[in-house]
Amino acid sequence: MSLGVIAAIAYGLLAIIGGIVGYTKAKSQISLLAGCGTGILLILGGILQIQGLTWGLIFSIVMSVFLIITFISRLLKTRKFMPSGLMIIAGFIAVAMMGYQLQILL
Repeated sequence: MSLGVIAAIAYGLLAIIGGIVGYTKAKSQISLLAGCGTGILLILGGILQIQGLTWGLIFSIVMSVFLIITFISRLLKTRKFMPSGLMIIAGFIAVAMMGYQLQILL
């Protein structure tokens, strides 16, 4: 399994876990749906990479950048590090790892 696959799946799992935690703590159905939805899409991108489809990697990068932008906006509004700051840092790490993998493939 490549570095890009691991990054996409790990970030997807983190998004799902974050959505579930957001739902249990704040009863936020939006957190649950958004976290699980984006998490599943990131994991799907990782699975597509395993199958040799390079566009799965590009899709995962786009989803990760979308999440980073979303969480930056949320961090600026709430001024609370958790969970936004964690997801931003994890997102940058995931994008860096997937970008490195994409560079190798191209």
